[in-house]
Amino acid sequence: MDLARRDREYLRELAEHHVGGHLKVAPEHTDPDVLDLMKKPLSTDYVEFDKAFRAASRRVGKRQYTVPYFIASHPESGLYEMIDLALFLKRNGYRPDQVQDFMPSPFDIAACMYHTGRDPMTAKPVTVTKGLRNRKMQKALLQFFKPENYFEVRKALEHIGRQDLIGSGCDSLIPDRPPQEALNKKGERPTNHFQNKSLVITFAD
Repeated sequence: MDLARRDREYLRELAEHHVGGHLKVAPEHTDPDVLDLMKKPLSTDYVEFDKAFRAASRRVGKRQYTVPYFIASHPESGLYEMIDLALFLKRNGYRPDQVQDFMPSPFDIAACMYHTGRDPMTAKPVTVTKGLRNRKMQKALLQFFKPENYFEVRKALEHIGRQDLIGSGCDSLIPDRPPQEALNKKGERPTNHFQNKSLVITFAD
């Protein structure tokens, strides 16, 4: 993206002949430290590319959009960083349909960071999220707008003292009261959990 948006002719060719309505791109994150570990440019680069791509699409008579791809729980990404990412998504009107929870892959630099807690390039310590509770909250923040994520998002905001993002303010991620869909989803969990368990009884002689 950082190279493509600087070449008007390339963008025209891309928009006119190689995109079928939506262009999938991977800005991954918004936090500068996380992006630095990924060897990626700043999030402003994606914003500028998005504008340039839409403009190029309009010039060739098409209405096309980018579909951004983001990831949760990458090394150096914690709840503070994910809340900033969620605010970025809201302020820019992005609602990612597909998100990923980081999983360490063999021979990947990020996997080395995950297992050692250090950046292999500099040997500096890296914050790593391994607990399931924290990882669930991070992933929910990427789709804060979905009713089924309401309680996880609220838990994350309360956990780090960001109750200012709960309510009806322009930057609020979730409303003060849970939507009915969230309550219904929460009510389903105990029943589903029970139904998925087998009851085993043993009798002593």
